[in-house]
Amino acid sequence: MHLNFPNKVDEVLKYIRIKCMPKTLFFRTMLLIFVPLIVVQMVSILAFFNGSWGRVGRRLSENLTSNMAFAMQLAEEAPDKLDEIQQLTAKNYDLEMKYFDDEAKHDVIREAHRNNKMITGFLEESLNKAFPDAIMSLYVKGSDLVVFIEQPDGLYQFITSRKNIFSTSIFGFMIWMVGTSLLLFLVAVAFLRIQVRSIADLATAAEDFGKGIDDKNFKPYGSSEVRKAGIAFIKMKERILRQISERTQMLAGVSHDLRTPLTRMRLQLALLPDGDKKNALNKEEFLQDISEMEKMLEGYLSFVSGEGGEQPTFVDLNEMILSIINKFRVSNKALIRYSTNDQVSAVQGREQALKRALTNIIGNAFNYGKTIAVNLEAVGGKVEIVVDDDGPGIPEDKREEVFKAFYRLENSRNKETGGIGLGLSIAKDVVTSHGGTIELQDSPIGGLRVLIRIPL
Repeated sequence: MHLNFPNKVDEVLKYIRIKCMPKTLFFRTMLLIFVPLIVVQMVSILAFFNGSWGRVGRRLSENLTSNMAFAMQLAEEAPDKLDEIQQLTAKNYDLEMKYFDDEAKHDVIREAHRNNKMITGFLEESLNKAFPDAIMSLYVKGSDLVVFIEQPDGLYQFITSRKNIFSTSIFGFMIWMVGTSLLLFLVAVAFLRIQVRSIADLATAAEDFGKGIDDKNFKPYGSSEVRKAGIAFIKMKERILRQISERTQMLAGVSHDLRTPLTRMRLQLALLPDGDKKNALNKEEFLQDISEMEKMLEGYLSFVSGEGGEQPTFVDLNEMILSIINKFRVSNKALIRYSTNDQVSAVQGREQALKRALTNIIGNAFNYGKTIAVNLEAVGGKVEIVVDDDGPGIPEDKREEVFKAFYRLENSRNKETGGIGLGLSIAKDVVTSHGGTIELQDSPIGGLRVLIRIPL
């Protein structure tokens, strides 16, 4: 069921989710455990305060009030036996009682006011019920509780221990609650770390495999669902590797089968006599057709075979781009500028595949532009390669289409106006397999900008 909130409320909830919600699975799960745990503790403590602790506090206060009332009644009925009553009260009730007449009570109250005052709710409520017409004051003096009950004829002072009205069981209860909750929390943290680590390792293995890195040491562990997903990933990886291997072997056979007749045709044409001028022109056209077929075959095989069995290594992109640019600079057909910074480091990838992709991108800029600018820098944990040219560019509505295999903006197959439509397809396939992205944008120098991002 989906709840529809007003737009402002929905925006506030979205903001809270983005800003306050943890990003990782570990902390999100811990939040689901921690919040209910705190709520349960608060509810339990409040229930204990309002229930057991409250009843105990009232009962203790009522007992203490009854003892005070009984001692006062005895003192009023037999004032000549006040010393005996004080001794009995102290012995039986742990209650020290003193009596001050009307003249001395003011000095006693004035001295008691120098202590820290603490009004205890349960005892005060009980005293008000027992002595509705009396003036009462409660004070804490060290570990003792001092109670003054002022009557018209005098003042009664009672001194007793605070434990007689205050139950210390709340502290034991809180220690027990916090201790057990902390123990459960630590156990949950240890358990969740194992579960989350298994998911993180599976994600890392899948990401590395997408970049062409085959981790032979990966083994599924954790919960049954995570292990099942890990086993499914291993089986999928084996199927993909087997498919790539079979496709590579098939393409190797196709390459051999097609190259052989093309080579034989080239030799046969080379052995034919030139004859007249017309035959010489036809022979030259046939040789050009064979060369073009060989180039097309190379393009098809490069696109379908992808990276083959090339193993990933650490690639110095700065050195690679310089070597590509230097090859194009020899012809002096276009002006090429290159800039980089010291923050760029090597990336892990397949060197030949990356070189093929960058050669296709820079080659396109070289073919269509007179000024080319190449920039290499590291931004936010990624390497950015920017290639600008001042050529005719690519219309915005065609920028996704040009990444499709065999798609050409110029519909003819004339090799003078472009290749066979696989350059950008190969480049995108290589960049994507390295966990990167490739975008086509408007160039600030008037043509096309190719932006490549590859994780470091």
